Amino acid sequence: MLLSVIINYNHWLAPAAQVGATVAGVALDDEKQGFSKRLRDSIRRAAVAARGPAAVAREFNLRYAGTPVTAQAVRKWMSAEALPSQDKIRALALWLEVSPHWLRFGEGESGAARTLRQEAAVYRVEPAWLSRKYEALNDSHKRMIVELVIALLR
Repeated sequence: MLLSVIINYNHWLAPAAQVGATVAGVALDDEKQGFSKRLRDSIRRAAVAARGPAAVAREFNLRYAGTPVTAQAVRKWMSAEALPSQDKIRALALWLEVSPHWLRFGEGESGAARTLRQEAAVYRVEPAWLSRKYEALNDSHKRMIVELVIALLR
């Protein structure tokens, strides 16, 4: 009789021990859902032309100095299956002009008031310096520069 009470007691405790894991899992799922919604909304507000995972991955990788992300990783972010690392969240926030804290947690402001912005670089070059640098190039590189300038002027 005592053995059956102990066995029943252990069965009764086992689900209770799993409650903490379940609650943590639900909380993480909620965080993923919230992040995913904020990411999709930010992409829409930023007027990113193509919103599919492959296009978002391509645009993100142009702005991120670390290891490139795959379309599969972006799909997981957008469908609440995974959360990006903090450095990727910072890069996303900078690109989408939102606060990294808001993007990850949904707290604080989402708008430009709290956003770190990257200023456009200002290039001022002395024509004589540029001419010297151009003349130092080999012929194939000179052709590339000319083709690039022609393409930019179209």
